[in-house]
Amino acid sequence: MSDHQPAIDLIGRGAEEIIKPEELLARLKLGRPLRIKAGFDPTAPDLHVGHTVLLNKMRQFQQLGHQAIFLIGDFTGMIGDPTGKNVTRKALSREDVADNARTYAEQVFKVLDRERTELRFNSEWFDRMSAADMIKLAAKTTVARMLERDDFQKRFRGELPIAIHEFLYPLVQGYDSVALKADVELGGTDQKFNLLVGRQLQAEAGQPPQIVITMPLLEGLDGVNKMSKSLGNTIGINEPPNQIFGKTMSVSDDLLWRYLELLSFDRSLADIARLRHEVATGVANPRDIKLALAAELVQRFHGPQAAEAALQYWDEVIRGGGVAGDLPLQEIRTTLIGTGILAVLKAAALVPSGSEATRKIGERAVRVDGVVIEDRTLKLALATDYVLQVGKRAFAKVRLLP
Repeated sequence: MSDHQPAIDLIGRGAEEIIKPEELLARLKLGRPLRIKAGFDPTAPDLHVGHTVLLNKMRQFQQLGHQAIFLIGDFTGMIGDPTGKNVTRKALSREDVADNARTYAEQVFKVLDRERTELRFNSEWFDRMSAADMIKLAAKTTVARMLERDDFQKRFRGELPIAIHEFLYPLVQGYDSVALKADVELGGTDQKFNLLVGRQLQAEAGQPPQIVITMPLLEGLDGVNKMSKSLGNTIGINEPPNQIFGKTMSVSDDLLWRYLELLSFDRSLADIARLRHEVATGVANPRDIKLALAAELVQRFHGPQAAEAALQYWDEVIRGGGVAGDLPLQEIRTTLIGTGILAVLKAAALVPSGSEATRKIGERAVRVDGVVIEDRTLKLALATDYVLQVGKRAFAKVRLLP
């Protein structure tokens, strides 16, 4: 076995594709820390565990002695990534991007080793780029090449608008790799075209082309769609511990194994295979495996004491004999009412009206999984069990369904 095989195995865990594996091995043999890049456009203020699929892979590279580059696309965020979109995305203002970028910077070190991380912003080089420089960059590819992208091709065939600035996005993302001299770039499977543009631009700039590693897009709590805050199917890493714990417990038994492979640091692939066999043969209960994963995620994002408290809350209130332990589960269809907290409280018969729900929230008398709610615009996730409380005595256990 090659001396680098353990590193190759760790890097390959959960990866969808490595382009090109022989180049990765050659780069590892150089014996120097590699520069591992992943870019995130700050289009929303909070990171969720779907984002951490890439962060976890960066952390594994750090464990092998390499340097992570967490790139915040404060410039590209103002363009808007067109990947997978059938309409032109609304561009964010510089102020919105700056606010979101600050929260990203605060959250990322819940996963990454601060000592082995460069936190960079692509406005560092693009703010210095002139109009002439941008035209030179645009000359690096053709419209025909851009239309090879599946999403652009579909929009073109469907006679849907494609704004010129959207064609710039892959080039701008690719140029980030040139500016950072990246050895490896990580991205979701939907980013493959953009990552390959980075290889092309590096080669033209006289740099060794980066190795591309694509990671699967983590399904959200609905088990169908990519985890996305707009779909309400996320586990946010800044959410309160009880909510992270409860949402993890709501993951389906089928999806559990994918979450373990992509999110767990405690379980090796051999462990996961063994557990899967034990569940299939009736030796183990998937609920117990979810408990361990839920505690692991809460500990990662909030610390060991929070994990212990969340586990105790789950045992006593949600599953056990606490005040809400014996509540029947209400399934609430959200097709008509949506997932907003005001409508859900009313549907669960905890308040007579939305205005009363608003008043109770203003009085800090509403709790979701034990956490006081102050935001009356809060949206709850689908396919997740919640314990709702209004005042001291009104409880309901609900599950939101589409």
